[in-house]
Amino acid sequence: MARIEILVDIDFHIQNTITSRVPHFLKPLLVHNMRSSLRVLSNVVRTMSTTANPIEKLIQSKLETAFNPSFMEIINESYKHNVPKGAESHFKVVVVSTEFEGKSLIQRHRSVNQTLSNELKNSIHALSIQAMTPEQWEKDSTVSKTPNCLGGHK
Repeated sequence: MARIEILVDIDFHIQNTITSRVPHFLKPLLVHNMRSSLRVLSNVVRTMSTTANPIEKLIQSKLETAFNPSFMEIINESYKHNVPKGAESHFKVVVVSTEFEGKSLIQRHRSVNQTLSNELKNSIHALSIQAMTPEQWEKDSTVSKTPNCLGGHK
């Protein structure tokens, strides 16, 4: 709501500035260009507000690229652990993909771990993986519960 009010206020100021300082025949073109710039700025603000959870978004991007899943869920379970608020260190991923057909559970997990190897080395402390074929998912689409942390207490 505040972002919309700010943008409306900026638009009002743009029109007033143009009205007072620009020749009449140029006003429509300048108003149009200024509003286009305002839309670009609005998109930048929107993008900035959605860049929270960068590790989660990176996981999503990498898994989508590697497995083209028919279903995927990424759950940040860091809040269950003794980490700062907003941390991205403990994740559960549920990936349903035809890429897993004919592969054992350990092969599936290895392929997910390989896809996220850089994140596992640098930022992810724990990763729970539920990797299934579409046929398996169709039979049972239950997302397994992750056990509570037994390490440091909150």
